[in-house]
Parts: sequence; structure tokens; C-alpha cells
Amino acid sequence: MTFSEITSTLTARFGLELQANTQNLQPYLTVPVSQLVEICQFLRDDDRLFFDLLACVTAIDNGLEADTMEVIYNLTSIPYEHNLMLKVVVPRKTAGNQLPSVPSVAHIWRTADWHEREAFDLVGIQFEGHPDLRRILLPTDWVGYPLRTDYQEQDQYHGIKTK
Repeated sequence: MTFSEITSTLTARFGLELQANTQNLQPYLTVPVSQLVEICQFLRDDDRLFFDLLACVTAIDNGLEADTMEVIYNLTSIPYEHNLMLKVVVPRKTAGNQLPSVPSVAHIWRTADWHEREAFDLVGIQFEGHPDLRRILLPTDWVGYPLRTDYQEQDQYHGIKTK
């Protein structure tokens, strides 16, 4: 299936006007965070699409001016040999300084488990419903999220100079 056919299928199924970006080398769809799980479940389970592989989940901090973060999902249908990139955009700041939140898709694709943990660990995205959301690359007592644009590196970590 082509990108436009996939977009049309999703638009018809969910009654949404999805934001499609075809200006990049790899086009992508921006989907509402509230429908992420439902859309992902459909992409995996529908026989015409069968996106059986979640190849990557990554997160981007768009900075203080944009005040948003993005979570990007790269999907592949191995038997049909087609790919799709999905994106959700969430507010960078939330009430009470809680981390931005996106629902987990680890129950749909098992590979999301470690990818979501990495995005949590480095960018500070909370994945609601994740089976074991904890740091995966940094020590459990590390302060902050190093890939956020406002990250302040500590001068020392357990007596070791970091700068």
C-alpha cells in the first residue's frame, strides 16, 4: 500500500482528518494522542495493512519556544513490505510539572517496551500503561533527562566530576 492509500484507509476508518506530511523523504502522519492506541491496534490487526513490526519509537523535545514534544513511531509490514511513520505531539509542560504523557503501545508490539523506556529515560516522556517504566540507560538515581533542551548537567555524580 502507498502512503496515500494508508492515509485514506485510516481517515475512512476513524473519521479523522489526519495531518499528513509528504514533504520529507519519509512521509508521516500526525495522529491525536487520544487515539494513538486505537489507531496502532488497527494498523497491526487489519489484514490489508498488517504492520507487524514496530521498528523504533523515539522522542524529540522541540524546545521551550515551541513548548511541545513529539513521539515518533516507525512501523513496518514485513509481508507487505510497506512502512509508515506516525507522530504524536504533546505539550512539553503539564500541570504540576508532571512529565508529558503518551499511552504505551507495548501491549500491541512487544518491541515498544525497551523503546518507550529509552524515550522515558532520555527525554522524559511518561508512557501510561507501560508494564515496567524505569530507566534503561542511566542509573536509577540520575537527575533529569539528558536529551531535553533545558537539561542541566550535574557538576558531579557520586563524587565523580561530569564536566
